Amino acid sequence: MNRRHFAALFALVAALLAGCAKKEPPIIRLDEIQSKRGGDPIVRVACVGDSITWGAGVEGRETNSYPAQLQKLLGPRFDVQNFGRSGATASRAGDLPYWTTEEFTKASTFQPDVVILKLGTNDTKPQNWKGKETFRKDFRDLIEHFTDLKSKPKVWVCQPVPVYGDQWGINAQALDSVLEGVEEACDDRKVPVIDLFDALSSHPEMFPDKIHPNAKGAALMARTIYQAIRP
Repeated sequence: MNRRHFAALFALVAALLAGCAKKEPPIIRLDEIQSKRGGDPIVRVACVGDSITWGAGVEGRETNSYPAQLQKLLGPRFDVQNFGRSGATASRAGDLPYWTTEEFTKASTFQPDVVILKLGTNDTKPQNWKGKETFRKDFRDLIEHFTDLKSKPKVWVCQPVPVYGDQWGINAQALDSVLEGVEEACDDRKVPVIDLFDALSSHPEMFPDKIHPNAKGAALMARTIYQAIRP
């Protein structure tokens, strides 16, 4: 049993012990958001991430990237915007920190009601990986940046999708530590996790270049996220 499976088993045992005290996961309540914003009927959703969010390798990216497909699932009362930046890292020590990108600024000024945060894949590159504690701190700070926006959005964090082959320095070995770092940062900041790693495991056919999901993979991502935030 690897560390990730042990952590999952530990969490399950803890939940069973908690019994009726277990807290229900958050969902998007339109009435709460509209009341907070003075009755504005449109809920703003910011999809923050890297090339997988942007839609690299997705046929018909404009309509088939996961944010575009999430928009279709959520419907006209939502405004889903894609703030993915290819090559971006969660770590400030990476070769392209998301913190320094135009997309970071735009996502922040968008003042979203909901943030879907999916970063970590590019952090596995040797030049970007500075250890789990460094990654965990910067990821935690990124979560805090969005939760502290004036709009006080609900934030969901996505575990990175699987890596089916080492490409461009991205590698599966470091991804295990990234997954742990993401879980620990989310636990620190008390935000929910959407496990895209498990959702897209056993689907190598959806990853033509071993790293980026195709349109079918993006659809599975969108459905998994939708089911988490609008069950």
